[in-house]
Amino acid sequence: MRRTMPFLIALAAVIATSSVPAASAQALAGRWDATLTINGVAIPFRLDVSGEGPTLTGTLFNGDQEETTTSATQQDGALTLSFDHYLTKIVATQKADGTLDGRVEGRFAGSDRYITSNPFSAVRYRPRAQAASNVPRIDGVWTIPYESAKGEKAWRFIVQQTGAEVSAAILRVDGDTGALTGGWEQEKFVLSHFDGSRPFRVEVTPKADGSLSILQTSGGKPNNLVAYRPEEARAKGVAEPADFTAHTTMRDPNEVFAFTFPDVDGNVRSNDDPRFKGKVVVAIVTGTWCPNCHDEAQYLVQLYKKYRARGLEIVALDFEEPEQQDELARVKAFTKKYGIDYTYLIAGAPIEMWEKVPQAVNLNTWPATFFVGRDGRVKKIHAGFAAPASGRFYDELQAEFTSTIERLLAEPANVSATR
Repeated sequence: MRRTMPFLIALAAVIATSSVPAASAQALAGRWDATLTINGVAIPFRLDVSGEGPTLTGTLFNGDQEETTTSATQQDGALTLSFDHYLTKIVATQKADGTLDGRVEGRFAGSDRYITSNPFSAVRYRPRAQAASNVPRIDGVWTIPYESAKGEKAWRFIVQQTGAEVSAAILRVDGDTGALTGGWEQEKFVLSHFDGSRPFRVEVTPKADGSLSILQTSGGKPNNLVAYRPEEARAKGVAEPADFTAHTTMRDPNEVFAFTFPDVDGNVRSNDDPRFKGKVVVAIVTGTWCPNCHDEAQYLVQLYKKYRARGLEIVALDFEEPEQQDELARVKAFTKKYGIDYTYLIAGAPIEMWEKVPQAVNLNTWPATFFVGRDGRVKKIHAGFAAPASGRFYDELQAEFTSTIERLLAEPANVSATR
């Protein structure tokens, strides 16, 4: 017995050690209150972890929309959550107190390079403490005076509120910020967003005159904004936000919309291909670095399934950063993640957009959607993409897109159309 005791003790130690990874992986499951820090700005966000081993999954959130990992591993004490369709990665270890500590890798707004050292931390989720009963009401649509480089005079601030909890979005001509979520804290609403891209934080303070003071930070310089109810904005002479369907136009509406670019396999496709001739074509100027383009791609997949058999074709004219041109790793992950089976062409780098799509005037939004009739001519252009976080503006966009497509599908082809 004395001889076997050391062996039994050693065996027990081996068994205990071998069970640590599984127990540790299981301990990660659940909801976490996470924080990403960029340039000293702390951006809170929700992170859910589920499964273990080959089923281990991380989930980020854009309002009610889920962004799940393309791969997730836990090895040698390190948790790695990869979102390859954004080229974003969360790497963290679980500390003795159960918290997570690590970094987020990615290329986000305000940076022209891929950064691997953005601090990350997370603690177990705890329900928010009950807020005071006198929380001010800010729900509805507000107008933010703002003169942008794209020619805008105003943005929209769209708010949905339940008690002290708020979900909001700033809607620009490009699209929205994603769902900014949070609640009432120390006389202001603190809202934030991170779904693998566009890290964003705003502090919204109701003012005595009925306006809102908005401090916007997204990893770059702080931006102080003010928002008014639309009737108040009009009384102050604030211009209306940009019209999505009038922002970009064609230099010649009678000119056939032309494109010739390779796909991800190097096969050159053009508007003269049989797959496009005589069809209604939705052509998108896009890029997988653009979060609003991710929003639109998921909707376009639905449209293609619905209308393809009736004669709709969709073609993406994709512009990627120069360092992405060779491997196209993000493009391939993007098309796989969203199940894209419409034509996806690599048009060049973002700075080449105006050279590669010269027929458009004031083309400066990502994305931009061209509705092309069976005769090959552009019938409408929609700038940007208002996603579900934009509330009724997303509903209006869906109605516009479907009605435009159905109208064009009902029209006969003009076989005499020429360049």
